[in-house]
Amino acid sequence: MATVTAPAFRPGVPAFLKHRAVHKLLALAVAAAVLVPLADARWASGSWPQALTVDLTKPLTGVSDWIIDNRDSHPLFLYFFGHISNAVVLSVRAVYLVLLGVGWAGVTALGALVAWRVAGARLALGTAAAFLACGVLGMWVPTMQTLALMVVAVLASVVVGALLGLAAGLSDRMERILRPVLDTMQVLPAFAYLLPVVLIFGIGVPAAVLATVVYAAPPMARLTALGLRCADKGVLEAVESLGATARQRLLTARIPLARKELLLGLNQTIMMALSMAVIASVIGGGGLGDRVYQALASVDVGAALAAGIPIVLLAVVLDRVTAAAGQGTGENHRTRGVYALLAVAVAVAVGGRLIGRLDWPDAWTISIAEPVNRVVDWMTAHLYSGVPVVGGTADWAGHFTTWVLDPLRDGLQALPWWSVLLLVAALAWVIGTWRTALTAVLAMAAIGVLGVWEPSLDTLSQVLAAVAVTLVLGFGTAIAAARSDRVERLLRPVMDVFQTMPQFVYLIPVVALFGVGRAPAVAAAVVYALPAVIRITTQGLRQVDPAAMEAARSLGATGSQQLRGVQLPLARPALLLALNQGVVLVLAVVIIGGLVGGGALGYDVVFGLAQGDLATGLVAGAAIVCLGLMLDRVTQPTDRRAQKGA
Repeated sequence: MATVTAPAFRPGVPAFLKHRAVHKLLALAVAAAVLVPLADARWASGSWPQALTVDLTKPLTGVSDWIIDNRDSHPLFLYFFGHISNAVVLSVRAVYLVLLGVGWAGVTALGALVAWRVAGARLALGTAAAFLACGVLGMWVPTMQTLALMVVAVLASVVVGALLGLAAGLSDRMERILRPVLDTMQVLPAFAYLLPVVLIFGIGVPAAVLATVVYAAPPMARLTALGLRCADKGVLEAVESLGATARQRLLTARIPLARKELLLGLNQTIMMALSMAVIASVIGGGGLGDRVYQALASVDVGAALAAGIPIVLLAVVLDRVTAAAGQGTGENHRTRGVYALLAVAVAVAVGGRLIGRLDWPDAWTISIAEPVNRVVDWMTAHLYSGVPVVGGTADWAGHFTTWVLDPLRDGLQALPWWSVLLLVAALAWVIGTWRTALTAVLAMAAIGVLGVWEPSLDTLSQVLAAVAVTLVLGFGTAIAAARSDRVERLLRPVMDVFQTMPQFVYLIPVVALFGVGRAPAVAAAVVYALPAVIRITTQGLRQVDPAAMEAARSLGATGSQQLRGVQLPLARPALLLALNQGVVLVLAVVIIGGLVGGGALGYDVVFGLAQGDLATGLVAGAAIVCLGLMLDRVTQPTDRRAQKGA
């Protein structure tokens, strides 16, 4: 009888040690074991070492003073920047005078005509109602100022973005050069764009328009390049076989095939331009944004709401009209009806001019500021504190600040500086590659070198708290929407409206509910970021392979088991993308929260702009750029990078 010999025991490597992320963390631990003692011995622990900071106040003040002293005499300003500034001022003024010359009736009729042409009668009525509401609220002139600035900024953004997109769409080399630049520009908060243009052009309309152009051009560039690169290869080959030149192929094939992407780029550019045009009121942009800014500065919620409603109406109308144009849903076959409506619009405009009723009549306005302020006063007296059992909104804000924001800020600021860098490196490398980890660490280190380590960690604590709340609410809502068509249908119109509203507008309701401080800034950031997180997560959960879900059900898995074991793991890329977008959007509003007591970097930027202390503002702006870059790299999903050598 043959004996069976038991196989020799061979100790194997534990399964978890074979994971790529563990290899990365072990390598990082070895590097930290060597570098941390050296850093601690040389510069000690605690906050960022003073020896590693660079005081840029003197050189930046010198540069600022030189620019101010030479703005009216140096050839660079006289013959280059001066001409750009004059062209912007003349263009905005010309558009504004045209809008005023057409009159409120003509502008309303022409707006309705455009909406009718591209989207049908329902949106035409909505557009007319939106313009009329701007007049009824007493905001006709500020609305026209904002619209004039937007027209010029959008035209310039479309031209610049289309040219960059054309270059990136036709040249692989240009695409490689522009991609990291556009990636970085799209993750930076809007406030980061204000100070450089103020330094060159000063406070006023030119700086506002050019900041808007820089902020709004990247979506047009990216979508133009995408449309050109994704054109149908078969059509292009057919056109080429007919002997068409490169220029003819571009004009007759590539651009027509990229129509949807180009119109989507226009939509995104318009929405971002409106958002930035409102924020640019901080640097003299005027219009509706200035009314909101001045009202928030004096905590006049009624006046802020009166200016905020037209901003929301403009955003919704512009989004719907441009989206309908991109989808081709307009009633384009009603040509005779369109011509008739155009004739009516022209007749209305001419008639209004003849009878001298171009301006919105004062007798037709309704002031909502005083009633709204009375409601806010009542809320302050009855809802802010002392409400039985639940407390009040001010109590909630105070508790959130005391129990969450303060400990988180103090904890981050108490960490040794090298441990913060180590944590950033670990997160970025585990999620991404060594290149992105290096970029994140260098960006975080640059914040320390700039001398704003503690204010940046204060801002970071607000971002982390807001992101945590956003993810809890967003993932919970998205799971409900993914599992119920009814919930998804109910949420869709709400999220559509929320995603079209400029960032500035979110500050108005939170100030009314919570007053001023860091907690209201966090609340505004949560509300602003929620729609994107919900949408991306819902889409990711709904796109999970049905075969995998059916297999789980056939094995008797319950709904919660299917969610934990199948949907969430398979939707991981969408969840990481939702996290990344949530972080970027939260940072944008937390920075703006400096206007309502958010403090930290946002306050430094506002202080620098208000007091003319450009050195403080520019350093804070550079720190915001670095913080945004670090947070994007730490949370950016690996599959978005197409990089090797992780």
